[in-house]
Amino acid sequence: MLKNTFCHIPGIGERSERNLWSRGIQCWEDVLREGSIGLSTQGHESLKRDIRESMAHLEDNNPHYFTESLPSRDHWRLLPHFPHLTAYLDIETTGLGWPGDYITTIALYDGESITTYVRGRNLDDFRADMSKYKVIVTYNGKCFDVPFIEKHLKIKMDQAHIDLRYVLKSLGHTGGLKHIEKALGLAREELEDIDGFFAVLLWEGFQAKKDERALETLLAYNVVDTVNLQTLMFRAYNMKLKETPFLQTHQLAIPELPQNPFTPNMETIHRIRGWWRGSA
Repeated sequence: MLKNTFCHIPGIGERSERNLWSRGIQCWEDVLREGSIGLSTQGHESLKRDIRESMAHLEDNNPHYFTESLPSRDHWRLLPHFPHLTAYLDIETTGLGWPGDYITTIALYDGESITTYVRGRNLDDFRADMSKYKVIVTYNGKCFDVPFIEKHLKIKMDQAHIDLRYVLKSLGHTGGLKHIEKALGLAREELEDIDGFFAVLLWEGFQAKKDERALETLLAYNVVDTVNLQTLMFRAYNMKLKETPFLQTHQLAIPELPQNPFTPNMETIHRIRGWWRGSA
């Protein structure tokens, strides 16, 4: 879709882009072909220079060039172009970032493999692993996950960032991640009623009694949050295509969800829920 994109170019907005499409200028190559495209000679030459620059950045696998010049709601256009450099990311924490809050687990999914990181075990490995990717996909990660990681792990997350919160909002879907998943028909089965607050209780259960079943359940929850991002990303991409002339040619098949390497322990969930209700 990037090769059909013009609204990242200075002076070209959404309306101008649609005007180009309607006049048969539907991809970068159309601009570079010989003949008039309805612009002045000076305007055409300027557009050619911008298109050649865009081609060079895409060839060099530089997604930053596009995320820096496209509004957040249009970052979905990057999806098909950097498949082996893209990772889906979600973190669990002890809170919203108040003094004393910290990251408990991180889940990372690149479309092929799932990697998890646990505080006190392998959390420090996240920095090196993350450096392999040039694009990250999150939900509300620009406001929460990335700043939290940068502050508490003392690293710079300089990947191009597709935050699905803004893409989905442009499609009329707002609210929390699980609310949107339900609206789009994604099921979580045993983890349906688990939320971020309960994830904190799972971590506390693991810390207090070294209960590996609580940690296993927390990681299962973290992984579901992460792999579901890929499904939402692909669905959002296809839904956004309906606003363009390219639905029939660019639509993507939704990837199958990978098998979760962790199994939630229902006994642990019921026990912690009962303990919390009893202490409330």
